[in-house]
Amino acid sequence: MRIGKVYLVGAGPGDPDLITRKALSLLRRADVVIYDRLIPPQLLEETRGDAELIDAGKQPTRHRLAQADINALILERALRGLSVLRLKGGDPFVFGRGGEEALACQEYGIPFEVVPGVSSAVAAPAYAGIPLTQRGISSAFTVITGHEAPGKAASGINYRALARLGGTIVILMGVKRLGAITEELIAQGLDADTPAAIIEWGTVPRQRTLSGSAENIAARARAHGIQPPATAVIGEVARLRDAGLAWYEQLPALEFAASFAPAGTLQAISSL
Repeated sequence: MRIGKVYLVGAGPGDPDLITRKALSLLRRADVVIYDRLIPPQLLEETRGDAELIDAGKQPTRHRLAQADINALILERALRGLSVLRLKGGDPFVFGRGGEEALACQEYGIPFEVVPGVSSAVAAPAYAGIPLTQRGISSAFTVITGHEAPGKAASGINYRALARLGGTIVILMGVKRLGAITEELIAQGLDADTPAAIIEWGTVPRQRTLSGSAENIAARARAHGIQPPATAVIGEVARLRDAGLAWYEQLPALEFAASFAPAGTLQAISSL
């Protein structure tokens, strides 16, 4: 019997235009699409009319399908000779469990491909006007999860090293534990006044960004009702948002201003 193929595909961070051309091409041809809750819903309109669409619906505290069930679905459909596309928010190998699904395919001899996606770790800060690296400010960035596997005896994150490394810290899936994470970083030597920001629903029209410091960003997030999905950034680069780089949330105002700019203004700007 012919065995199908599995594609572990990153859908990007939320803006449907950020999906790659390869991912979109595969999405349009797949027999089965198993998707997570954070994928742009518009992408499902790109699937074949006869494609089977399965909502895996993973959320921070409850999963429509457990990971073991998702693995079983992928394997069962592929063993039936179908083309299976596993559509995941962001990048499948950045806190996306894509490695677990790839290992399941490898164990059963099912061919697979990985199609990287734009991760919210870089996209959400970019849409908030925060470059993760900036000459003279930050030469490195570190991405950590705020949602480690339940039941771990100890954290796998070396907060002491992280607090002293310098550069920029990006925290994914960390809304619930943001206070505990920032407290630990400060206890391990991070300056409490280090600029920080949190971006809710990055790259989509409902994006909302709060600025603060390592010491108060968690309290500010609670006070303003920030909910997942959200990306936190800690580091000197967070200051740049308030220095004029907050472009996305001001798009309508900027477009309006451009349409009424004096003659020659835009040409002068483009020549800089």
